[in-house]
Amino acid sequence: MSISLDKLKALRKQAGHADAPAATAPAVVGAPPVAKPIQPESEVMPVSPDASGNSPASADSSASRLAALLQEREKPEASVFGWVESIQHRPRRAPDGNALRRLLAARNRAIAPVPRTERGPLDRNLPGTEIAPGLHLIEAFLPQPIPAQPLSLAFSKRPDESVQPHDLLFFDTETTGLAGGTGTRAFMIGAADWHRDAARGDGLRVRQLLMATLGAERAMLETFAGWLAPTTVLSSYNGRCYDAPLLKTRYRLARRGDPLSALDHVDLLFPTRRRYRGTWENCRLATIERQLLRIQREDDLPGSEAPAAWLDYLRGGSARNLRRVGEHNHQDVVTLAQLFLQLVRAEAE
Repeated sequence: MSISLDKLKALRKQAGHADAPAATAPAVVGAPPVAKPIQPESEVMPVSPDASGNSPASADSSASRLAALLQEREKPEASVFGWVESIQHRPRRAPDGNALRRLLAARNRAIAPVPRTERGPLDRNLPGTEIAPGLHLIEAFLPQPIPAQPLSLAFSKRPDESVQPHDLLFFDTETTGLAGGTGTRAFMIGAADWHRDAARGDGLRVRQLLMATLGAERAMLETFAGWLAPTTVLSSYNGRCYDAPLLKTRYRLARRGDPLSALDHVDLLFPTRRRYRGTWENCRLATIERQLLRIQREDDLPGSEAPAAWLDYLRGGSARNLRRVGEHNHQDVVTLAQLFLQLVRAEAE
């Protein structure tokens, strides 16, 4: 096979022109190497022409080399697009079920065991009796004389009105926060009233409802409504602005009738402020207990920590702080009864 030198030069120029775009193509990370472009004419070994101007041996060798390079460029794997296409059409491997099971088994082994205390199993004991699924009733009885005469409400700017001691119901709630609204709920309701027991005589009866699960709220609201009568007079400390509206909201959300709105409510915060403002640093219930009633609490859990104690129990934590919340609530309603009597005596004097 013989080829003229001019034709060979033309083929070389054509091949070099075709390789120009490939040389400027952007590099792709991980792509297979692209075929090297044909060397420019200046780098090709010179050919010695024969007498007729042709060099058969050199022409055959150059033509074979040029054909091989052109054939190499035409392979799909030699281009970026051909490499991407081969990756897209590569068959996918089926998921390895055994590997997934081994991974899950290793994860289960890594889960920490149930937390234990230093003395043994986690303390999850709640006081009282479970009267409904997740609802505990805690009862106590404090023997003391019941006021024999109706109690005047003159200290509450109601000089012509009085209330029978048996009709008073002192109540306080422990809630999941102080923000109010539909996202806040009462997980404990404490109530105290003067009661005459056939076996124990006269005294102050303290009853508390504690929710151990979120699903016990409806039963708690129904039980508390059963403690109320048409003649009941509610008494609280800032309950008119916080506790009562919160319970009314929970009754409405539970699609139950509101049993609180129709009842009289004597809030002890406002007469306490009028009488003792400026006497002590503030009129918080704990301050009134210490300064006026001479009550000193021991190991008392602050009310601000009550939401965390209840949520920790719901998440599987210890019940120790939740029992302390119950003790705090118990003392609150007992203090309300004593404060009511103290305000009545102070107004009479």
